[in-house]
Amino acid sequence: MAFFRQELAIDLGTANTVIFKDDQVVLDEPSIIAIDSKSGKFIALGLQAQLMEEHTPPGITTVRPLMNGVIADYDAAEMMLTEFIRKATGKKRTIFSPALKTIIGIPGGSTPVDMRSIRDSASHAGANFVEMIYEPMASALGIGLDVTAPNGNMIVDIGGGTTEIAVISLGGIVESASIHIAGNEITTDIIDHMAQQHNIHIGRTTADQIKFAVGSVLPELPEDEAPEPIVITGRNIVTGLPLEASIEYSEIAMCIDKTIAKIENEILKVLQKTPPELYSNIVRNGIWLAGGGSLLRGIARRFSDKVNIPFHVAEDPLKAVARGTCLVLKNAGHYQFMMK
Repeated sequence: MAFFRQELAIDLGTANTVIFKDDQVVLDEPSIIAIDSKSGKFIALGLQAQLMEEHTPPGITTVRPLMNGVIADYDAAEMMLTEFIRKATGKKRTIFSPALKTIIGIPGGSTPVDMRSIRDSASHAGANFVEMIYEPMASALGIGLDVTAPNGNMIVDIGGGTTEIAVISLGGIVESASIHIAGNEITTDIIDHMAQQHNIHIGRTTADQIKFAVGSVLPELPEDEAPEPIVITGRNIVTGLPLEASIEYSEIAMCIDKTIAKIENEILKVLQKTPPELYSNIVRNGIWLAGGGSLLRGIARRFSDKVNIPFHVAEDPLKAVARGTCLVLKNAGHYQFMMK
């Protein structure tokens, strides 16, 4: 890297933001910021702000600036990006700071307005050069696939706000879908299920704990894969008194079944539109899963049974997009045609 320029690869996700610098992860934190309601100044962000979520007094507001992979709160997004960049580079940016180049992963369904919002936020946060790459392409690169070869590869990236499905060949996206059915929808399913079946009111933080501890898409798992039940405490919706419940993985599999089925149907729709030669490549190569949703127990097995094509979970799937974005940053000349 030249002395007069810094370079960051950014996966600006709905749930988490990951930043690579010099081939290393320098930041991996939740995409959330805590703001003083009166002054509008930031109080905390990332992990610290997440700990404050659903625990704040009236004077403090926690904001998740991204919704469904795109910016929903411009001011909060700019503030969050500014502070994340400061943490990643190790110093506050001034007019004397080295020029900053960023490449940001964006959802495949981003509109020109969405892209302009992300570009403007990054520019106002201190980036002098802002490039973007579609997340499915970055994810494929991060997994280690040769996306420039005349060979069909399929990616399903289940993030927090969106699920990105893409068929890739010769450095381009041949068929794709970007749907707003992903990790946040699964969290909502769990909240609703706890209210309906156990009369317990829980927040998103507790629902996420349940998802990570006993999240499964199959009601029956091999004994060595089955997690222990998780015990949670919440408020009884009827009486207002504390109520405790023990949650099994099979219960979660049933409550998120419809959401997972929607993702399955979108995968089938993309496959139906895929040209036959690329389809045969995909049958031979299998389909790759990335994103936090790919960590749900049994998901590769369920999708394989439904589609009759092998599914593979990427190594460290949470950072697939960020790794791919970093690769593009290092080889900008080679991958320039992929940038937006």
